[in-house]
Amino acid sequence: MLSNSTPSSLRVIFAGTPEFSVAPLQALLDSEHEVIAVYTQPDRPAGRGRKLTASPVKALALQHNIPVYQPESLKGEEAQQALFALKADVMVVVAYGLLLPKAVLESPRYGCLNIHASLLPRWRGAAPIQRAIESGDALSGVTIMQMDIGLDTGDMLYKATTEITSEDNASSLHDRLSVLGSNALMVTLQDLLKNNLKPEKQDETFVTYAQKLTKAEAEIQWDQSAETIVRKIQAFNPWPVAFTSFQEKPLRIGQARLLSAEELQNGSISVTPSNNQPGLVIAIEKLGMIVGTASQPILVQQVQPSGKKMMSAYDFAQSRQLLGYCFE
Repeated sequence: MLSNSTPSSLRVIFAGTPEFSVAPLQALLDSEHEVIAVYTQPDRPAGRGRKLTASPVKALALQHNIPVYQPESLKGEEAQQALFALKADVMVVVAYGLLLPKAVLESPRYGCLNIHASLLPRWRGAAPIQRAIESGDALSGVTIMQMDIGLDTGDMLYKATTEITSEDNASSLHDRLSVLGSNALMVTLQDLLKNNLKPEKQDETFVTYAQKLTKAEAEIQWDQSAETIVRKIQAFNPWPVAFTSFQEKPLRIGQARLLSAEELQNGSISVTPSNNQPGLVIAIEKLGMIVGTASQPILVQQVQPSGKKMMSAYDFAQSRQLLGYCFE
């Protein structure tokens, strides 16, 4: 419960690492709240030169002269004492990447709040954005959660929802949820100050887990349905990018979509039940190459040959005369 001396702003520790965390940190910097410290992962090698590179969150914090802490772990007494000494009102955690021990979770006056990129309890875990798209979910969103020692198991404080459109991939949904999460965080912090939070327990019967993505599962199985294949291509863009095999090398597929009923009936495409063989290049159109699946053909729009940049699937298929070729 808040005392009679309710503050009008909060002393906030922010913990985050990737690009998804940048918008929420910026929202805090633009607000009446005081960001007293930023926690982020240690600098990691990146790029062809493998040069040590600061996280996007660290870069933003340094622009605003915010003290940055980069412990390898928060389990040690020294790291914990440094955090305790900050005397934060609340710690906001957004894709930080380190486990928070119980002592850290309980250190700030109001504990630790997490922005999770799903509508909990659906899609706890590492890859909620990608798994929602891959599974064909109609809706996604963010949940502001009071953190506890479990994996995304804490009480839900606020939710915001967005539709997953047929054009969405993991990149576009990621960017939308980052902004949505920033707005949701601001509402939650105001509710916290006004003592208006209404914590809601997660219903364990609706729990699903968003397992971490692997490169191996990005390989396309052409004997699956058109919907399954297109969703995988969308979910795995920008990483690890869905791929098929071409001349014994991976051919990445950056963009594809289902064909409409009108397009399937178009005589110039010449799609028939007899030539809808999984993996078969049925037609090459200006919009891309049409490839068979277990249900109906799909339009592959962008591909990336091994060692090259992403390019038009039409240019790729036309230059290699792929009509009638069958991807395995």
